[in-house]
Formats: sequence, C-alpha cells, structure tokens
Amino acid sequence: MTTKSLVCLILVTSSLFTLALGSQTHRGKWKLLKRSIGISAMHMQLLPNDKIIAFDWNSGPSNISLPGRKCVVDSETTTDCYSHSVEFDPSSRSIRPLTITTDTWCSSGALLPNGILIQSGGFRLGDRVVRSLTPCANCDWVEKKNGLITSRWYASNQILPNGKIIVVGGMNQFNYEFIPKTSTSDQTLYQLPFLEETRYSPLIPNNLYPFLHLTPGGKLFIFANDRAILLDHVNNKVVKNYPVMPGGVSRNYPSTGSSVLLPLILSSDFNNHPEAEVFICGGTVPDSNQKANAGVFITASKSCGRLVITANNPSWEMEEMPLNRLMGDMILLPTGDVLIINGAAKGSAGWYAGREPVLNPVLYRPNAPVTAKTSRFEIMSPSKIPRLYHSTAHLLSDGRVLVGGSNPNSNYNFTALYPTELSVEVFYPPYFSPTVSRPLISKINPGTNLEYKQKFTMHFHIHQWHEELGKIYVTMVAPSFTSHSYSMNQRLLVLALDSEAQKVDFSNFVVDVHAPATATLAPPGYYQLFVVHEGVPSKGTWVHIK
Repeated sequence: MTTKSLVCLILVTSSLFTLALGSQTHRGKWKLLKRSIGISAMHMQLLPNDKIIAFDWNSGPSNISLPGRKCVVDSETTTDCYSHSVEFDPSSRSIRPLTITTDTWCSSGALLPNGILIQSGGFRLGDRVVRSLTPCANCDWVEKKNGLITSRWYASNQILPNGKIIVVGGMNQFNYEFIPKTSTSDQTLYQLPFLEETRYSPLIPNNLYPFLHLTPGGKLFIFANDRAILLDHVNNKVVKNYPVMPGGVSRNYPSTGSSVLLPLILSSDFNNHPEAEVFICGGTVPDSNQKANAGVFITASKSCGRLVITANNPSWEMEEMPLNRLMGDMILLPTGDVLIINGAAKGSAGWYAGREPVLNPVLYRPNAPVTAKTSRFEIMSPSKIPRLYHSTAHLLSDGRVLVGGSNPNSNYNFTALYPTELSVEVFYPPYFSPTVSRPLISKINPGTNLEYKQKFTMHFHIHQWHEELGKIYVTMVAPSFTSHSYSMNQRLLVLALDSEAQKVDFSNFVVDVHAPATATLAPPGYYQLFVVHEGVPSKGTWVHIK
C-alpha cells in the first residue's frame, strides 16, 4: 500500500470515528469568550505568539480608545480618538488597543516568514497603504503610504515560496503585484485580464476577494465568480483554464461563498507531488446584491464543488450542504475536516443586504464515504449570535474556533435590525468530547525550527488508549488572514511518517515525521503542528520552517 493510500485510509477511519464522536457531544458547543473587544472584528489574524490581531475600518467611533487616550489626525484630516485595531489574547481575554490611522476597510493580509503581519490596501487614502505589525509586547502598527503601486480594495493575498506576498485584484483592478517592495521586479504591475473577463458587470463585480490557492508545483490557482485559472506568477503567464463551476451561482464578493484547499497528503518520496483539491461552497445568484438593495432577498445556494486542480482534465464534483448559506467562513480543523460557520440564508454581502442568519455551523468530512443514506456534512449546535456581513472565524492553537465581528451597517449601530457585534465567542468542535482523551505533544527533536526535507521526532502522550494505539497522523496548519468569508493563506498538510508510532512506556509514544520537501508545499514561515489520534487532535505546537 502506498503512503498516500495508507494516509487516506487513516483519514477515512478517523472521519468515521469523529462522526460517532459528533453524536456523543451533541455536535459541538459554544462559549462566549468576551462580550466586547471594543471593535467589530472585520479582519482577523492569529500570530505565532497566540495573540489575535483584529481590526475594523476607520468609520466613526469604536468602543475603545486609542492607547494612552491619545487622538490622531488621520489621512482625511479628521481627528479620531478611537482605536480601530486590537490585540486580543484568547487565553487571558485581555485586550490591547492598537493605532491605525488609515482606512483598512475591505483590505487583505498575510504573515511574512519571520512572523510579521503584513496588511495591505483598504479604502480612500488607505487603498495603497502597506501596514506591518511585529508580534511583541509593545509593538504597534507601522504604516507605509504608497506601499502599493495601485489601489487595492477587496483584493486577496497569498504568501509565496520565495517569502513574497502576491496581491491580486481589487475593485476595478485587473492586475497583481508583489510586496514587500525589495527589488526592481517588485515595482512592476502585472496585468491579469481574467479578472475583467469574470466581472459580472461594473456595478456587480462578483469577482472581488478572488480565491487564491498555491499548488504543490508552486503555481497559483485563482478563482473568480464561477471559474478559475492557473497562473505561473514567476513568468506572468496563464497556463491553464479550468471548467466553469456548474449551477449558475457566483461565489465571490458580493455573492460571497467561500473556498479552501483541502488537506495536502505528503509522501516520504520527495519526488512525488501530492494531489491538490479545492473545495468551494455557498454563494448566490449573480444579481442578488442588486435585488437585496431593492428589498428582494434571494435564497442563498446550498451547492458546493470539489475540483482536483492538479489533474490533467479536472471536472467539478458537486455536493449540497444541508443549509442554504452565503458569507460562510470555511475553516480547516486540525483533523483535516472543514467547518463552515457564520453567514446568512438570504440576500448578499454588503450593508443591510443579508437576511436570515445561519446560526448552525456545518462540519464537512472530505474523506467520509457517501452513500444513499449518509452525507459528508453534519449540522452542528447553533450559536445564539447572528454573524453576518463583516464577521470572521479563525482556528486557535488549542483546536477551538474563534468567532467574531458582524457589522452589516455603515457605522457602529446597536439598534439596527442586525446590530454591530463587538463580542467574540468560541466554538468547540466535536473532538472536545469529555469522554475522550486528547493527545499531548511533549517534545520535538531536534527542535521547533525545521528545514525542508528534515526528519524530526515527535514525542506525545495519550492518557487513555486501548490495547492497540489506533490511527495516528500529524498535521501542519498555516494560520490565515480572515476577512469577508475567505481565509487567505489557509493550508493544512498531512505529514509523512517514517513508520508507525512506537510505545515508549505506558502512555508515552514517539513517531518520526518528515517535514515538507519544498517551499511550494509549505511556504516558509510559522505553522501549528498537531498530532491526531483516532480523530482527536492535540493542542498545536508552533514550528517554524525555513
């Protein structure tokens, strides 16, 4: 049996285990973490120090003052005494206000290989600004005006194998560029006609926040509206056109579905590139936003599609969610399952345009078998808080999912039909069942600074197990920048194991693991490392690959 076949068998078995686990735990649970973090979390990023950076946009007062109660004059010559960004510690629930003076509305971001958060674009005089935040106790935002060649509003970012960030699209921008600007080639604006071709109309683009996924070969999959291309960004050349996704549904803003790259299953044979498959769910008809603005709220789509983007002649495999949904966030869990969370059942993204909040997350198990009586989807326990336009979700290192934001209003409004939401809560997936024991990573040898192709040893502890250890696999998850129902740079790799885990003593085990072979599989930077036992993940351990 090949390495890939063995891993697929383990993932299928784990999916069946977690299916049973889900019924035991009443399909997950919710907990309010903080009633107010002072801002509505429109954008969110987890840093390698386990702090969450969240920010809204500079549109009137928030509910938290700037550090030291200072006031600033922003680029619009308006005096502002309120913070529009915070550092939030999910463990202690503490908040540290940060200072942003330029408008970050509908911007994008990514982590550099050294862990610095780079955030780009926005609205008005913020649309060409590049901002950076270093993860340290007293660090604050540094803003560089004209850090971008052109305006970037509703653009998408992706970290690349060379450590650069590609910034693609934006309102009326049919091109891409690279940041940070450290070389002559970074000063070039590269045209991408595909983005103009996929625009539904000048008033209803439906191709904003295009979905970007880096393939194992290092090229860039770009999905906009209802179709995709494969871009050789090194040579500025489109090398593949993919078939149109069936169904007549638009998937990008403002129709706003979501997308993930399903887990990449790595092999110990470094010459063997893994298969890459994209999974896209939700959205609505192309003119739903226009109709919502006229008071007609169209029902969102249930449809999802899977496409093997590395296949020679790929075709879409379509499925249906159990619930209609747009503006849903798709989060890769450490197990390799996908959590679909937040959103609405009618309308579109945009101010005042969504109706009927979808309170129930849905868990999707990519490797579960499908029969006439079974589905890969399972409805989870509902939240009590609507999370509509401008809501976010992010995987935490302990395996919980942090949920925040929701502001479908043009300012902070607490009396609207769907008020501005300042709270953050956490969802506990089914693997938090009190009846099972979670594994614990105790040591990584030779350390947490990894190199490509390196073999390392993971020591872990399992408190409860039976005569046989059961299924073990190791995953590595890239933290994402989340906004507008799209988690940029999100990536999960199932690492190759040298052999089965070996017992050290009664409850301690060791397994030899292969780091990814190349930067095209895992761009340099910080990742969360998990060991998964019978569908139950450990807490994550941060590792850095260079």
